[in-house]
Amino acid sequence: MKLRRSSRLVDMTHYLLEHPHQLVPLTFFAERYQSAKSSISEDLAIVKQTFEQQGIGTLQTLPGAAGGVQYIPKISHEEAKETIDYLCKMLANPERLLPGGYLYMNDILGDPRIVNKIGRLYASVFSDRKIDVVMTVATKGIPLAYAVAHFLNVPVVIVRRDNKVTEGSMVSINYVSGSSKRIQTMVLAKRSLAEGSNVLIIDDFMKAGGTVNGMISLLDEFNANVMGIGVLVESEETEERLVDEYISLVKLSSVDVKEKQITVKEGNYFKFIK
Repeated sequence: MKLRRSSRLVDMTHYLLEHPHQLVPLTFFAERYQSAKSSISEDLAIVKQTFEQQGIGTLQTLPGAAGGVQYIPKISHEEAKETIDYLCKMLANPERLLPGGYLYMNDILGDPRIVNKIGRLYASVFSDRKIDVVMTVATKGIPLAYAVAHFLNVPVVIVRRDNKVTEGSMVSINYVSGSSKRIQTMVLAKRSLAEGSNVLIIDDFMKAGGTVNGMISLLDEFNANVMGIGVLVESEETEERLVDEYISLVKLSSVDVKEKQITVKEGNYFKFIK
């Protein structure tokens, strides 16, 4: 279809936003809009400049016959700070306190707008790593994993606590819970992860890191590579951390059930932002 530049720019921008980390040949846009490659290159330069000015991301151009353009999602430092501050404010609400000192987080994990922003935060910080799949453990980490995977344009793999007949043969391991020191089990379908895959682990909450450490051990069974670990909330009150290298958005400093007070602060996310 032949479009004017204004319409072309809108459609091109929409397509790139819907296909992050996907290499799109210039011939695709040239044929899509019945325009010369030189005109498409000029359009892409405008889109790239706007993306970078607005903190949306950037466009990477690969030259050559097999080249093209690729949208890399990013988030500005200002927007990242605003999002993390908002998460801290929400999590500090004493009404979140549950019996046993647990925090209610389902409203955050169930809000597509918040989860989408969290996905951009992690996709931005891990954008320079070659990632084949995002892994999480059922169930609360699932929405976060899908949000991150969308912006990285990779599939999601879900680790479970028990076998599912519908998933075929499984690989099972036992691991020690970091907080309770109990032996627990996690399983992953053999068909869900190719051997040697590069994996990004995403979880909603980390105390001592037993669950994340269990996923790392499970990945060893697939000869897979851990390319990064991202957690929404980490607990500061832990004697021993089983995982050293991870990126957190929020740090839970203390929970006073008697006084109904929750103390939170930003995690280590900004230490990894260039």
